[in-house]
Amino acid sequence: MHRQSQKSPDIKTKKHLNADALFSSGHKSFQYVSDHRTGNVKVSMPDALMSGFAMFSLKDPSLLAFEQRRINGESNLHSIYNINKIPSDTQMRSILDPIDPEDLRDAFKSPFRQLQRAKQLERMAFYQGYYLLNIDGTGFFSSKKLFSDICLKKENKTTGEITYHLQMLGAAIVHPDFKEVIPLAPEFIKKQDGETKNDCERNAAKRFFEKLRQDHPHLPIIINEDALSSNAPHIREAQKHNLRFILGVKEGDHSFLFEQIRIAEKEDRTTTFEIVDQDNPEMVHRFRFLNHVPLNASNQDLLVNFLEYWEITPNKTKHFSWVTDFIIDESNAYILMRGGRARWKIENETFNTLKNQGYHFEHNYGLGEKNLSLIFAMLMMLAFLTDQTQQLSCKLFQAAWKKKGAKKYLWEQMRILFKAFSFSSMQQLYQAIVYGFKVQPPIILNNSS
Repeated sequence: MHRQSQKSPDIKTKKHLNADALFSSGHKSFQYVSDHRTGNVKVSMPDALMSGFAMFSLKDPSLLAFEQRRINGESNLHSIYNINKIPSDTQMRSILDPIDPEDLRDAFKSPFRQLQRAKQLERMAFYQGYYLLNIDGTGFFSSKKLFSDICLKKENKTTGEITYHLQMLGAAIVHPDFKEVIPLAPEFIKKQDGETKNDCERNAAKRFFEKLRQDHPHLPIIINEDALSSNAPHIREAQKHNLRFILGVKEGDHSFLFEQIRIAEKEDRTTTFEIVDQDNPEMVHRFRFLNHVPLNASNQDLLVNFLEYWEITPNKTKHFSWVTDFIIDESNAYILMRGGRARWKIENETFNTLKNQGYHFEHNYGLGEKNLSLIFAMLMMLAFLTDQTQQLSCKLFQAAWKKKGAKKYLWEQMRILFKAFSFSSMQQLYQAIVYGFKVQPPIILNNSS
């Protein structure tokens, strides 16, 4: 059993950036979500949405696992997540399915605003006050049998077999020096109303940029994407919304651009220099750059700045290249390189975390007839945002994580305590993990003596 620690629970939490405050702001935003039902309802819309959020916050692997909490009378769902009436799994599905995912976008704004107000977000400013926003697509549902009207279709050209799937365009603010990422509301790649053709990542990006500027009209942003995004329509769309960029390029996809670099090098118009790594003298950073070069033959009026980089060690050489709208010189090439190489954080620190660190991102919690799978994806991302906000800014969460050593052990301990004891708040639960606690003899409720 846990032992009572001699140290008092004195780790202070930031007023608006601890779990209980973040849960409260989420619950408040859910009150403004349109309810499709009429007449008397047994479970309110905020209760249904907060129950779905709690399922992902506690990292329950399925609706069935969460259903067991309801059956067992989990008082902590009431006290910690402020859920008045906990829906059954069937009720949750039917209530959430018709919701428009756009109605949940506001829930992502409150943690973001609190990070800004507390000067926590500015710690992640990358370059010249700009924030590095990684953007990439990922799949979160796939089936050969289950489908709904919003599903994309992929047909096997050999067998004719159809796979139904859903994707989303995820985005997160990252920094090369931070493990934390700050996810924004995703944009779904799905069959659009009235459309017969599949949606695509490029169209989703257009919608995402539009909504990004509606939510954060003045935020200085550098979009950071892979080589598929280095095309004129996408860059012009970014410029339309006042977004700077660092985009990967590959010679196989951008032959005209690389030919221009070869020509410029022969004419001695490129700049090449090297830096010996300060921490590892055997590592050399080699750079080559050229400003104001046409992106491709069809868009020679669209000028970009080209940066090429080699990481050279005695055993291996890594090679990368990007285009950007920042003028490159020897003073900022290293910084821009670090930004470009941080692109993997959208995959490793975001998607892989969701898939492999307890969030069960690729598990099918329910497709539904309309938007259920999208709503669950939004609630999962919101739970992830809440966790990342605490990881960045809440010392009590950081202490609980450090105490358990790994996220999966922290989630496991949270679920164990959540099931075994009654808590008045998530802060109290974290304190139990950090400091330990004394277990009193049980009170037998049906003792008639």
